[in-house]
Amino acid sequence: MAGWRGLMPAMAGRKAVDLARAGLGSALGLLIAGIALRGLGIGWLIAPFGASAVLVFAVPNSPLAQPWSVVVGNSLSAVVALTATALLPAADWAVPLAVSLAIMTMLALRALHPPGGAVALLAALGGTGHWGVTLATVITGSALLVGLGMLWNRAVGRVYPFRQPAQPGSHGTTDPTPAERIGLDPADLATILEEFRQSANLGVADLARLVGAAEQAAAARRMEGFTAADIMSRDLVTVGPEAPLSQVADIFRKRGFTSLPVVGADDMLLGLIFQIDLIRRAREDAFRQHHSLIRALANLIDTHRKRPPKASEIMETDTPRIAPATPVGAVMPLLADGGAEAVAVVEGPRVVGIVTRTDLVSALSQRLALTG
Repeated sequence: MAGWRGLMPAMAGRKAVDLARAGLGSALGLLIAGIALRGLGIGWLIAPFGASAVLVFAVPNSPLAQPWSVVVGNSLSAVVALTATALLPAADWAVPLAVSLAIMTMLALRALHPPGGAVALLAALGGTGHWGVTLATVITGSALLVGLGMLWNRAVGRVYPFRQPAQPGSHGTTDPTPAERIGLDPADLATILEEFRQSANLGVADLARLVGAAEQAAAARRMEGFTAADIMSRDLVTVGPEAPLSQVADIFRKRGFTSLPVVGADDMLLGLIFQIDLIRRAREDAFRQHHSLIRALANLIDTHRKRPPKASEIMETDTPRIAPATPVGAVMPLLADGGAEAVAVVEGPRVVGIVTRTDLVSALSQRLALTG
């Protein structure tokens, strides 16, 4: 039985949303690309584009699916195959040789794209007509698939082209995420991929995410036995939805808090207010009223206003909520990198505590000190 396991699927099962993204995206991408090619008068779809669509729309984070690989890989393969068949004698062995030369060229220029092998085979067999038609179809079609892939993947919430380590991160800076700052740098990760000959299968950014997830899981393992109830703040300072923002600002200033629960009757949690929410509202007012940010902020918390802004106007209602029994390891990803500055702990609709990043760091440092 053990031997048969090697013949079973190696990939994890995909969610329905992944199936829809890949299926609908590839259908629309190929349809629009085909219509555009026909409209330009340079042909229609060719078989290798189906394989390119699999990569661009189903696995857009793969190194093999990136724009350089798709456009350059397909285009080079066509050029190499056409050149080889023009220079070599018309023999059966010339076709596989042309494909092998295309593969070597893609590898040499770091443009490996598996459908490029199919492009080379098609060109070597003369399946697309003259040089001009072949090159125009391959180059234009590949570029169209990449462009449509960018639009589609962005529309469904995925990143394509996949962000490289040197590109700005989610905060608009080149700093790695907090989970990636301790450990191997991108150069180390690239070396590992090269040594294990996995650079064509896995990108540096992907490997960094996996390493970060593994380190986070290891940290969560050290926190086994701790729950949100063990580390949460229980003596909460709260405000009602009608509280003026001047009161909210006073609490932030006097208490040194960075977050504040907004509650209704019977401590029912309505939302959370973070310090940054005050700044965002002031910034919006400044643009709308053509004032400076300082003046807008002063107006926002002015206690003499006839109709002062209320807490309900700026509170965030879609922040994560956890139960007291939630393991601390499950809380860590929520607070790790900008997802939330604090997480409310609730029993039913009632808020019973709050866990901040400070609480989490304090608990983790204590556990590390005990186990170290």
